[in-house]
Amino acid sequence: MALAMTSGKYPLTLGQLWQALVWPDRAAASEAAVAIVVWEVRLPRVLTGALVGAALAAAGATYQGMFRNPLVSPDILGVSAGAGLGAALGIFLGGSIVLVQLLAFGGGLLAVAAVLVLAMAVRRHDQVLVLVLAGMAVGTLLGAGISLLKILADPYTQLSAITFWLLGGLHAVTLADLRAAGPLMLVGLVPMVLLRWRVNLLSLSDDEAQALGVHVLRLRLLLVIAATLMTAAAVSITGIIGWVGLMVPHAARLLVGPEFGRLLPVALLLGAGFVVLADTLARSTAGIELPLGVVTALVGAPCFLWLLARSRWRA
Repeated sequence: MALAMTSGKYPLTLGQLWQALVWPDRAAASEAAVAIVVWEVRLPRVLTGALVGAALAAAGATYQGMFRNPLVSPDILGVSAGAGLGAALGIFLGGSIVLVQLLAFGGGLLAVAAVLVLAMAVRRHDQVLVLVLAGMAVGTLLGAGISLLKILADPYTQLSAITFWLLGGLHAVTLADLRAAGPLMLVGLVPMVLLRWRVNLLSLSDDEAQALGVHVLRLRLLLVIAATLMTAAAVSITGIIGWVGLMVPHAARLLVGPEFGRLLPVALLLGAGFVVLADTLARSTAGIELPLGVVTALVGAPCFLWLLARSRWRA
């Protein structure tokens, strides 16, 4: 975070950063630009990046343990596609940034709610498989809706706005956005922390977990709601940022193992650091700011392949 706060087109020293953070009112007139860069530009980005990265990594670790599938990510139940459709609809209707964020948040929640209703309507023994398949179907349908809105949008204004939102980024995030979405992400984290030991039991079969006294359906539903709340709140203010929820839990699992009580805090820290670093690269390495979702894909995909190869070597 210190590296991200001091790096960029306007580089700062650690002394300037410390003075702007601790004594902003005592800064000399020549240092007024430093205070503006720190408080109005970089601090909201860094704090939001850390919180969003931690939320996506925690949701990914929860989904992977809950569904017993290492290829599961936070958007497996359609939350990202629902948020994308909501945001695209808000931009298509010409709404304000607040309306776009609200529609994105509501779209993510409604998408997962539709998946849960479909999964409950299909009564099969393997509810995990039903959830994943329903999520894939709903996500594909919502993706078609996004494509339709992109075709109907004004190519000179709305289409570019929709495209850039779907690519993800922290360039438009403010402290007000962080104050609105941050508490929702923290609320979603609470059940994961309190029920961390029970998440380990979900890696067993449903019959074995029930024999140990766990109400599997109720616990899985609670964790899905918590992870969805975190993901929808994160995506609503930053757009779709891929690979964090898929790659970071694997890295954390290699460091501390699969036990969820140890995995969760490590995934939180690694996810926060990964998104902050990716955002720093996005705004510092090229003449223009790159979309954050593109950078996380360019960095995350090779890292994920390396982690897979490393786990194979260890095996």
